[in-house]
Amino acid sequence: MNLSVIVWTIVALAALGAFYGLGQYNGLIALRNHIAEAWSDIDTELKRRYDLIPNMVEIVQGYARHEREVLEMVVKTRAECMTLHGAVGRQAADEARLSSALGRLISVAESYPGLKADQAFLRLQDELVDTENRIHAARRFYNGNVRDYRNKAESFPGSLIAAAFGFGPAEYLEFDSSISRPKDIRLP
Repeated sequence: MNLSVIVWTIVALAALGAFYGLGQYNGLIALRNHIAEAWSDIDTELKRRYDLIPNMVEIVQGYARHEREVLEMVVKTRAECMTLHGAVGRQAADEARLSSALGRLISVAESYPGLKADQAFLRLQDELVDTENRIHAARRFYNGNVRDYRNKAESFPGSLIAAAFGFGPAEYLEFDSSISRPKDIRLP
């Protein structure tokens, strides 16, 4: 066999390997960018939720002045969530605490017939429920992107490219943000 054929074969195999590695690298970059975009969607919805909370607290405060502990807990937890944007796991824990506090706030409303009939409160509660649904959808989209990234970064040969170029792990975002309107409250 001719030496030049062997050299060209080696060059062709090296080029194919380089192109494959480049494709793996670019795929990981694209997936990492999808995760960042999905996180941005979650962040937008969380900010929307943060913006709704003071109005809801103000309305509830007018009816339930002696429920100060619940109101203060919601305000404090909201403030903490707005300032703590760290690791995904930490954010999830903070958001779960806020969801729990909001659930308690909604429960307080059920004790006050006047509040349950207040149109401004009902609209805010409906907006909050809608926002929670949007957070769920954004979280599912984010977690789907994390799953795709992790599949690529953890399976062979993508794991070699991920390790070589420092692609770190991505965390799933898991917290329950289920806030619902009581079934006996209906908007006109």
